[in-house]
Amino acid sequence: MRRSMLFMPGNNSGMLLNADALGADSVILDLEDAVSPQEKDSARILVRNALKYLGYKGCEVIIRINSIDTDFWKKDLDEILPMKPDMIMPPKVCSGMDIKVIENYMGEVERKYGIEKKTSLIPLIETALGVENAFEIASSSKRIKAIFLGGEDLTADLRCKRTKQGDEIFYSRGRMVMAARAAGIDAYDTPFTDVEDEEGLRTDAEFAKSLGFTGKACISPRHVQAVNEVFSPTLEEIEYAKEVMDIIQVAKEQGKGAISLRGKMIDAPIVERARQTLEAAKALGGAF
Repeated sequence: MRRSMLFMPGNNSGMLLNADALGADSVILDLEDAVSPQEKDSARILVRNALKYLGYKGCEVIIRINSIDTDFWKKDLDEILPMKPDMIMPPKVCSGMDIKVIENYMGEVERKYGIEKKTSLIPLIETALGVENAFEIASSSKRIKAIFLGGEDLTADLRCKRTKQGDEIFYSRGRMVMAARAAGIDAYDTPFTDVEDEEGLRTDAEFAKSLGFTGKACISPRHVQAVNEVFSPTLEEIEYAKEVMDIIQVAKEQGKGAISLRGKMIDAPIVERARQTLEAAKALGGAF
């Protein structure tokens, strides 16, 4: 279960060394914004060696490569794909054609190195054009397992101020979730950028969850625990889900088409939400 995704600068050896010990479900080793142009080559080699020798355990490893409008992205894939990361995150994806370009080159590299399992993709959508093409992007390749909203670059493209309240990205958040669910994949929310404001982080994460996001990215290890908690089912939610599944079983045994629980009729959407809650609890190691 991927609730939290923690960004780690690809040029920081100390942070790469401890990446899997910070509690995040996924770590994003960043070769793009966190790395200056002069350090791109050294960061790429550092990340490659981290994948080769550190053997990250207990978390998924995602590599954010450079965008296809740079001279770096093919070099990134040449070095990183042979190390078989869990996912590749291409940034500033604006269309399904962008994904096809990346996917075709990934295929070339995989064939060159005899890599049988295709590496998954999680496109980073952070432009107005990308948001408007979100469903096209989400459904453009079987490699895509999720899409991810990048709020900072998006607001720069929109020519507006990025705020804690996030009113300026409300439309984009909703469009991303709708596109992801329509394509049958997950959606991940942009990081909360104030490292000191833990209450604001939790509020922002809870709002993202209420919109339908699967999880949220983090730019600080201090944010991981709160994000994990928000995107995990509570004990109360798990107990209610168990009651729903139990009462539905009773209805089936009694030949009833409808049944109530706590004064509310239990219909198909409620059963589906209960099933999702129990699946999430099971993925997190819950016993029920």
